[in-house]
Amino acid sequence: MQTNVAQLLKAPVGSIRTLPVDDNLEDNGKVYHVKGELTLVRTNNSILAEGMLATQIRITCSRCLKPFTLKLPLKIQEEFFPTIDIVTGMKLPKPEDPGSFTIDEHHILDLKEAIRQYIVIAMPMKPLCKVQCAGLCDTCGKDLNLGDCSCSHEDIDPRWAELLKLKNSNKLKIANPDKQRKKVK
Repeated sequence: MQTNVAQLLKAPVGSIRTLPVDDNLEDNGKVYHVKGELTLVRTNNSILAEGMLATQIRITCSRCLKPFTLKLPLKIQEEFFPTIDIVTGMKLPKPEDPGSFTIDEHHILDLKEAIRQYIVIAMPMKPLCKVQCAGLCDTCGKDLNLGDCSCSHEDIDPRWAELLKLKNSNKLKIANPDKQRKKVK
């Protein structure tokens, strides 16, 4: 994921170079195979890398806790600033933004950190193995994707328990209005 951009830095503003990407990226013991194509464009004082890449990650579903593979499209648009002037060999001032990506003193543009950051940003906060994932039963832990469990799913707030008792006792009285009338007579 490194490429020498010395010739592109010597080229006039607006010059374009296509860079195919088909490489592995390692991050904290995980390996991501990244594939796609980037366009490198020479700008006034940098090189703009943009294009579409894709990778797959192994991740755990946030509802059913089963691992699954998720395809991640990565729309890359990042600017890389040279640290050495290609013509004079003099050191260039650092970019204003401290988080900017740079091209090293040998004119090597390294995409690894930028792509790693795009992967992290593209990861969903609550990944789902499928949109209709039913998850796990809160009571018994059964995977509800495999079928219903026998648990009662009537969640009752304990603060309302007395009112529920009252409601249920009124249902019994209303359910048998003839018995109520006989008592009144």
